[in-house]
Order: sequence, then C-alpha cells, then structure tokens
Amino acid sequence: MPTTDTLTDTFSPSMVLTLAFAAALVLGLALKFWLATRQVRHVARHRAEVPAPFAARIGLAAHQKAADYTITKARLGLVEMALGAAVLLGWTLLGGLDALNQTLLGALGGGMWQQLALLGAFAAISGLIDLPLSLYQTFVVEERFGFNKMTWRLWLADALKGLLVGALIGLPIAALILWLMGTAGPLWWLWAWAFWMGFNLLLMVIYPTFIAPLFNKFQPLEDESLKARVTALMQRCGFSAKGLFVMDGSRRSAHANAYFTGFGAAKRVVFYDTLLRQLAPSEVEAVLAHELGHFKHRHIIQRIVMMFALSLAGFALLGWLSAQVWFYTGLGVRPNISFDPSVAAVAPNDALALLLFMLVLPVFTFFISPLFSQLSRRHEFEADAYAAAQASGADLSSALLKLYEDNASTLTPDPVYVKFYYSHPPATERLARMNAPA
Repeated sequence: MPTTDTLTDTFSPSMVLTLAFAAALVLGLALKFWLATRQVRHVARHRAEVPAPFAARIGLAAHQKAADYTITKARLGLVEMALGAAVLLGWTLLGGLDALNQTLLGALGGGMWQQLALLGAFAAISGLIDLPLSLYQTFVVEERFGFNKMTWRLWLADALKGLLVGALIGLPIAALILWLMGTAGPLWWLWAWAFWMGFNLLLMVIYPTFIAPLFNKFQPLEDESLKARVTALMQRCGFSAKGLFVMDGSRRSAHANAYFTGFGAAKRVVFYDTLLRQLAPSEVEAVLAHELGHFKHRHIIQRIVMMFALSLAGFALLGWLSAQVWFYTGLGVRPNISFDPSVAAVAPNDALALLLFMLVLPVFTFFISPLFSQLSRRHEFEADAYAAAQASGADLSSALLKLYEDNASTLTPDPVYVKFYYSHPPATERLARMNAPA
C-alpha cells in the first residue's frame, strides 16, 4: 500500500500541471481536428449547388471556387495544428526551452542580456519553424486561387521591415517588463499591466501615422463624389476622422477590405483600393456605415475594456505562477529557483516565466473561444442593423455578397465550426437577419 509521502510525490503540483497541460493539449488538438474535418466535409457536401437564397446572385463557378479555397485552407490548417502541437511539446515537456535557456546561461550568465537573448532566440526559432507553411500559404495556396499579388522581393522587404520594427519596439518593451519583474516587488505584475495597457493605447495613435506607412502607401481619397457621400454619412452618424485614405492593398492581395484605425483624434478611415474597384459608391457607403455601427454601439470601447480586464487577470496569474517552482518543472523547465525558499535565485527566471505563460495559456483558453466568437457575431449583427438604418440594407447585402464572392468565402460553413471560429456571422444568417421585416 503506498505511503502518504508516495501519494504526495505522485500528485505533486508539478505532476498535476504536467498531466493537465498534456490532457488539455491532446483534447484541444482532437477538438480542432474534429472541427476542421467537419468543415471540410460540410463544405464539400454542398459544393455542387449554390444555396437557394444566393442562386440568383452567385454563379456555380464562384461557389465552387469558394468551396475549394475553404477546403484547401482547412487541410493546410490540419498540418499547421499538428506541427504547432509538436513544436509546443518540443518547447515544453520535451525540454527544448530548458535546453535553450541552459545554453544561453552558460554562454552569457544570468542577467538582462541573457533573458533578452532567450526571448530573441525563441522568437527567431519559432519564426523559422513557421516560415515554410507561411510561404506555402502565400505563394502556393493564395497564388493558386488568384489572390496573391506579392512578389518575392516585396515579401523580403516586408520581412526585413517587420524584423526591424519588432526589434526596435519589442526589445525595449521586453526589457522594461523584465526589469519590473525583477525590481518592482510582489506587485510587479500590476505595474507591468499598467505599462502594457498604456503602450497599447499609444500604439493605436502612432500606428496609423508612423508604422502602417512603412508597409503600405496611403493616399487621400480622390473621388470627390464618394468623398462627399462618405463625409455626409459620417456627419449624419456624428463621427469624425482625421482623414479618408486609400491603401494599396492590391500590391499584396486581391482580397478587399475597409477599416478604421487609430484612436481618439488620430482615427482614420482606410479603404483598400481593391474594395473601391469592386463596389459601387452606394455599397461603399453601406460598408462604412457598418463600421460606424461598431463605434455607435461602443463595440470598440467594450473590446478595449475587455482587453484591459483580461490582461489584468493574465498579469496577476503570471505574477503568481512565476514564483512557483512547480510552474516551471511541470512544463519541462529547470528554473533558477531553489527548492529552499530561504535561498535566493542564482539567475532571473522572468523571461522563462513569460515564454512558458505565452506558450501554455492558449492551450487552456481555446475551450472558451466560442464565447468570444459569439460576442463578436452579435456585434456584427448590431452593426449591420445600424448600417441598414443609416444607409441601405439592400446596398449592404449587395456589397457583402460581392465581398463573399471576391474573397472566395464559403456560403456553406459547418454550423459547429462557425460557433468556434467565426467572428462574423455566416452569409445565410447575416443576410436573412438583414432582410427580415422590422
């Protein structure tokens, strides 16, 4: 019969975390595979015929292109999921992150430079692992379906710019958070959270003016008729923006979009040039009215407040976990924390804690993702209703159908898959709600 000490060792916090993490990873992967295969089967089953509500507007060839595009992306997603799970296991329970940390400790000793090197090396290795599938997605899948407009030269330029911007912004932020973790005491997480939120709000202001133009050209909207129409709509809705801009999205993709960017006085309205080519002025107005609906219903503020609350909870949890030896050992890492609380750590573990937390958290939060997807779809319905009231429901319906067709979005997604992944309602639900009598 096992002794009490044996049972305690068997069910130690470290072992419990290991088992919980492994179980969540396996269950999550199984659920993702099940959802993806449902999506593939459902879309393939309805490929031969355009759904009746769209038969008069969408041709069979376009419907089948959307089905094939969706199935191809879903199958590629299966490979990405399997690779992601294997890499996650490699970093954690199989000792990859521990080996990287120990190597850098031996080369650099303990300290800020070693921790920044750990974060940088992890990001570089992860990026290299993800690179082949990313290139395949862009230069094979998107190319096959006529969406990719990216050249290898442009891709390389984007990659180099992204690395430079990431280093210039990411390294100082990481250094400050690591410094707070090491010097601000038990409540370091509260100071780090306050800084992180302030940075995110600042980024909303500086991104449209300083960062986005590094990657795309933004020209003022020159179509005077459309500009007058859009300006009148914004005045009707009580909305002001710093400017109306057209982005050269066609340099990279044939996909179309429009969005608001910025915060406060820095808000901008941005139209993809592909969108303006595909939609009539009245349809552009309806799409913009939909985006204005998000502001009118305070969806943006709600999302920012939710981000504040969730990130506060996350930082608080990290603050507690980073001081627990079992948090590291249960995930395959040897921390620089003595099992004797009276003995000081020989080197900081803060970068390790950050990386483990970022790696493990999505494994557990995936199971509540339908809640956030449902909230997002509800917001989309509310924005649609606002657009129908301020512009034209018929024009919005027409614009959405054109965008579904031009972006090869399937009209027949699997209903269960939708609940987990879709931030926007599927076309059948969206147009049915829009065309329903008031």
